[in-house]
This record gives sequence, structure tokens and C-alpha cells, in this order.
Amino acid sequence: MLRTRVVTAVVALLVLGIVLFVVPAPVAELFIGVVILAGAWEWSGFLGVSGAMSRSAYVAAIGALLIATYLSIPVVSVPVLQIALIWWFAAFIWTMFFPTPIPSFIRMIAGVLVLVPLFLALVLLYRLGPLVLLLALLIVWAADAGAYFVGKQFGRVQLAPSISPGKTWEGAFGGLMAVALLAVAVAYWTDASLAVLLPFCLAVAALSIVGDLTVSMFKRTAGLKDSGTLFPGHGGVLDRIDSVAAAAPLFALGLRWLELV
Repeated sequence: MLRTRVVTAVVALLVLGIVLFVVPAPVAELFIGVVILAGAWEWSGFLGVSGAMSRSAYVAAIGALLIATYLSIPVVSVPVLQIALIWWFAAFIWTMFFPTPIPSFIRMIAGVLVLVPLFLALVLLYRLGPLVLLLALLIVWAADAGAYFVGKQFGRVQLAPSISPGKTWEGAFGGLMAVALLAVAVAYWTDASLAVLLPFCLAVAALSIVGDLTVSMFKRTAGLKDSGTLFPGHGGVLDRIDSVAAAAPLFALGLRWLELV
């Protein structure tokens, strides 16, 4: 299982490297849109609807919103990202009270609040520079990897047993420690102030955990273990971008607020 996960991760990283550093910018941004639409297809599986037509209609609606958002950059950028932060704060509170019934209409709206700001944030970060977007992803990956290995070795106290029994507080702290080390390394190799960068990266990492738990909450409501099977050993698209969905809007706004770029 671990070998499958590693092979899949290596292939995904190679594809990501090509998208970020090789292909023209319009192609890269189109690729981001395609990934989000793949996530929308998986999210349609949370809605309790049957049939490809119903699911395709939801994907089409998300696609229309992505196009409208893309064409409205930069006018809508800050408001959309601010709405995303409000949503993720609400989602954090929501996870504390799960299990609760989630009507299909709410699931539809939640998909919009997850996917559209994520698309916008990724495009904005890419336009700031591929390395900027890569740093946002590295924060999430460091938090995820640290949580996985520390939780596997030392995890005892469950973080959210009703949502994701395998996640532990020890793992969460391990993930934050990994992100702290990443922040120290970035501050060392750049002109960024560690006093600013460290708490910023930790906040982004903490919110990434909320993203993971939130999507897991919707998967549990739909009776699913994974959102899909696109990535062997990892699950679907949403299983790979759930943490990024929460972290990227905060990262994009934080760069602006803190004048880090």
C-alpha cells in the first residue's frame, strides 16, 4: 500500500512540475480548472443524486461559476477569498457538532464554497509565481506528511472520532512541527522574516486540517470512504485537494495582508 502511494505521489509530482514550470501559463490555468471540475464531479457524488445527467449538471454549474470568476479577476478576488474564510470558519465550528444531518441543498452550496474559491486562489498564486504556489502546496504536504508519520507512530488521542477516527492530536501537532521546520528553511533561504512567516505558515497548516476534516464530514454523510479512485493509494481528487481547498484562500489573502510578495 505504501509503495502504491509513493509511486502515485511521484507521478503526480512530475505532472505538477510540468504544469508549473514547463507549459505556458494559459495551459497551466486550464489544467487547474480541469482539476477543480474533476473535484466537482466527485462532489456531486455527495449530493444523493443518481445518474450521470444530474451529476453532470452540477459539474456544469460549477464550471460556469469558474468561468465567471476567472473573467472577473481581479475585481472579485478579495471578496470571494474573504467569503471562503468565513465558510471555513463556519466549517470548523460545524465539525465540532458532527454527526448532524446535511440536506442535499446545503451540500450543493458547500461544494461551491469549497471549489470556486480554491480555483481562484490557485490561479492567483500561480500568477504570483509558480514557486509561490508551490510553497502553499508544500505547507499542506508538510502538514499532511508530518501528521501521517507522527500519528502512525505516536497517535493515541483521536482528533475528530466521529469524522475521521484515524486522525489524532499527536499527528496534528506532528504536522505543525513539520510546517514549522519548513518555515524556518524558507526564512533562511529568503528575505522573509521568520517572526512573520512562522505564525502565517502555522495558521495555513491548521486551516488545512479543517479542510481535510470538512470534506471527510461530507464523505461520511454520503457513506463514502474516498471521494474517488483516480489516484491509486490516495483516493480521488477531493482526497488530494481537501486540505489545499481551505489553505489556499488563506495563503493568498495572507500574502496580500502581510505584504510578503
